[in-house]
Amino acid sequence: MGSTPQSLLDARVRAAVEAIAPGAALSGAVVTTAKDSAHGDYSTPVAMQLAKQLKQAPLDIAERLAAALDVTGLAGPPTVAPPGFVNLTIDPGWLAGRLGELVGDERAGVERAATKELVVVDYSAPNMARQMHVGHLRSTIIGDALAHVYEHLGHQLDRVNHIGDYGAQFGVLLAQFEDRRRADPGFQVEDPDAFYREANARAKDDAEFFERSRQRVVGLQSGEREARAVWLEFLDSTRRTNQPIYDLLGIHDLEERGESFYEPMLADVVAELEQKGLLVEDQGARVVFVPGFTNRDGEPLPLIVVNQHGGYVYGTTDLAAIRHRARDLGADRILYVVDAGQSQHLEMVFAVARMAGWTDGVHVEHIGFGLVLGDDGKRLRARTGDNPKLAELLQEAVDRARAFVIARAAERQEPVPDDVDQIAHTIGIGAVKYADLSQNRFSNYVFSYEKMLSLRGNTAPYLQYAYARMRSILREASPGERIVLSEPEELDLAKRLVALPDVLHRVTTDHEPNHLCSHLFEVAQSFSRFYEACPVLRADEPARSSRLALCAVSANTLRSGLALLGIDVLERI
Repeated sequence: MGSTPQSLLDARVRAAVEAIAPGAALSGAVVTTAKDSAHGDYSTPVAMQLAKQLKQAPLDIAERLAAALDVTGLAGPPTVAPPGFVNLTIDPGWLAGRLGELVGDERAGVERAATKELVVVDYSAPNMARQMHVGHLRSTIIGDALAHVYEHLGHQLDRVNHIGDYGAQFGVLLAQFEDRRRADPGFQVEDPDAFYREANARAKDDAEFFERSRQRVVGLQSGEREARAVWLEFLDSTRRTNQPIYDLLGIHDLEERGESFYEPMLADVVAELEQKGLLVEDQGARVVFVPGFTNRDGEPLPLIVVNQHGGYVYGTTDLAAIRHRARDLGADRILYVVDAGQSQHLEMVFAVARMAGWTDGVHVEHIGFGLVLGDDGKRLRARTGDNPKLAELLQEAVDRARAFVIARAAERQEPVPDDVDQIAHTIGIGAVKYADLSQNRFSNYVFSYEKMLSLRGNTAPYLQYAYARMRSILREASPGERIVLSEPEELDLAKRLVALPDVLHRVTTDHEPNHLCSHLFEVAQSFSRFYEACPVLRADEPARSSRLALCAVSANTLRSGLALLGIDVLERI
């Protein structure tokens, strides 16, 4: 975390604990941001942790801890509050010195991790032969933000787009496509979603067709030339449809490595599971029974590895993927940014990987998330009842942002900016991303263009506007290097500006980008209060140069933080 208040206080609290209770065990957070600023900027609850170990009252331990705590030069004298908190207020002199170091620091005080990891982030993962829809929005945005944060901290990133290109649905599509080609040799799929619905509706009503589609899966997986040729047509068509969406979202370096990538590894995965005694036969299929997982009737629940028709399923490719990432790539951390509905399946895959010994020493985690809802509180749907197409949803955000920019220019009696299209793209896409990332990822949220494009509240346009205002001030004069913090609003802003590294630590601990969103919003609000209370360009020296420096660090913090969320800023709005 570097030279941040929380990390420095953490080290001093640990030293004080060792002084009053040598060898005591501490768990969880040692120093946290204080909820009540009247009691200090930071607080440590360790006295409550030590109470059982020392068999003493928490308040008594807190008093001893405060007496042993040396925070000279970093914070004021510690204070104690029931039931056993030790509260600390950062020293203004330390703050001023730290802020001076941040002026001109493009990384906004964020140091690279001392120990670098190979982090695999699995996100987006659309199904091929279908257009991306709103259901892919959260995985793509959350995964990309987490990848940005880890990369900024100096870790090696492997961004994986685990596309669905090998499942049973391709048997249905292949069979339908072949029938249509026999009837019309020139047939082409013009609307992937309509063709998908047509093929699946037929599979439900036509038993012979359904059985034939099962065989086409086996043909595809065994390398049959005709089946693979049609399959490649589907993949190429889908890639051409999806790439403009990734371009619109600014998603780069996402390597397509779908289920078919692991096809050469599947036989070895099955053989290894069998050799380790994990694979058993159940109703004609070959499965692994995972301890602790049962169905609704309380019966053991298997993870299917080979189905009763001899075909591989997505559980097989998921096992091959996790083995490849841990064993072949040497990943230290594997994050699956997949909706919460896949929780049980992924937990079973993780469990089998542990049973096989593939992920020893590797941190594997499911980064689940809730649904995107409409105004009615139900899953967001298009007028047709289907999931809205992501391309259309994003384009509407850009169109609305363009209308917003034009209307605002009219209100100010100003000409429409020449780069209105670029401004609209930056605001519209940023608004969609931020509206998602600012939510607790476990929760569902209501998709509202009006709210996400508002200049008020916790929105991307509000932060982009705040940044543009900071930059307009800095175009008038350059910041100084010496910081003087005398006003309460200056101190409040300074305390937030030095905390970005601590916030990013929370993001990578909890894998919740909303921590960063909340912090940036607090910085923008604090800056607004500072700007209203403290003249900048009209102030006398040394306050003028000092306050310009606060503007510069504030702008850099917003720019850096939004970039980690995958959101661009505007120099002018």
